[in-house]
Parts: sequence; C-alpha cells; structure tokens
Amino acid sequence: AIAEFQRVSERYDYLTGQRADVLSAKEDLSGIIDGITAEMETIFGQQFARINTAFSETFVELFGGGKAALELEDEGDILNCGIEIRVQPPGKTLKVLSLLSGGEKAFVAIALYFALLKVRPTPFVDEIEAALDENNVARFARYLRNISDQTQFIVITHRRGTMEEADVLYGVTMQERGVSQVLAVDLNAVETELHLNAT
Repeated sequence: AIAEFQRVSERYDYLTGQRADVLSAKEDLSGIIDGITAEMETIFGQQFARINTAFSETFVELFGGGKAALELEDEGDILNCGIEIRVQPPGKTLKVLSLLSGGEKAFVAIALYFALLKVRPTPFVDEIEAALDENNVARFARYLRNISDQTQFIVITHRRGTMEEADVLYGVTMQERGVSQVLAVDLNAVETELHLNAT
C-alpha cells in the first residue's frame, strides 16, 4: 500500500503540474488573443474611418454631388458586424445600396473601389465599368485619368470611353488560327505625332 501510495502520489503531482502548465498557457494565450483582437479593432477602426472619408469624397467626385457614407451595423462589435452603404445621388433621397438601380449600384461600387485605392493603391482593374451606361463610363474614365498620377493602372475593358482616356492600348488578335498576336498603340505618341503633322 505504501509503494502504491508513492506511485499514485508521484502521478498526481505530475498531472497537477501538467494541469497548472496548461492553465498558465491558456491564460497566456487568452491574453495574447485579447491583445491581438484589441489591436485588430484599433487598426480596423482607423482604416474604416479612412475608407469612409475617401468614399464620401470619391462619391461626390464621381456622381457630381450628393453624399455617401459607410456605417457599421454594431459599433460595439466592429470585427463581426456588417457594413451598411448609404448613398444619396444628386437630386435623390438618401437610400441604402439595395434600393438603387443596377447602374447606380455599379457606380457606387466603383466609387467604393476608388476609395479603397486611395487608402491602399493596387494597379489591376478588370472590366469594372462593364455595367455602366456611356455617360457614367465617360465619368469613370475621366476620374481614372485624374488619379493616374498616383498609381499606374492596367484596365481590361471593351468600353470605348475608357479606351479613349488610356495612354497605351494593347489588343490581342488572332489572324491565323491558333496564333495570337499582341498589338500595341501608344496614344500619347500618336497624339504628339498628329500635333506635329498639324503644324
């Protein structure tokens, strides 16, 4: 019995020590998670405010007036709540995104995309203006031209209005079956050449 007690006592002391280590590690991990969560909330809150400001500005620039804002559905739980997009195009009442027409939704999405570009630039855009009518394509292309001094854009498009604002056009053609060929036109060089020819 004494030998059995000794064995069980050693086993108990070992398991108690292991349990204490696990509880200590759990407490440390919980502290780390709380710290990371607090830092994520701070960073998200700061970036959300920057994007919201940029979105309001970009919306007014693209739509030629009106107002727009991003709103958190639950400011007490910003990492898990949804985001509401509220916009008021010029001459219209304030609406949530779901109440807008398809073209307006596309243009609001583009305004939000440009707001994100202001906060964190990225160079690739893929047929972003496909759903827009001709007037809004022209506004989109002009805005793209205005901010092209801040970042270089590669735009994949089939819209004439967007192509007209480009510096260089690249096209892919297949004159022979199975053989693709890339064509490039430097519009700035062509414009310079035409001005030279005119004089």
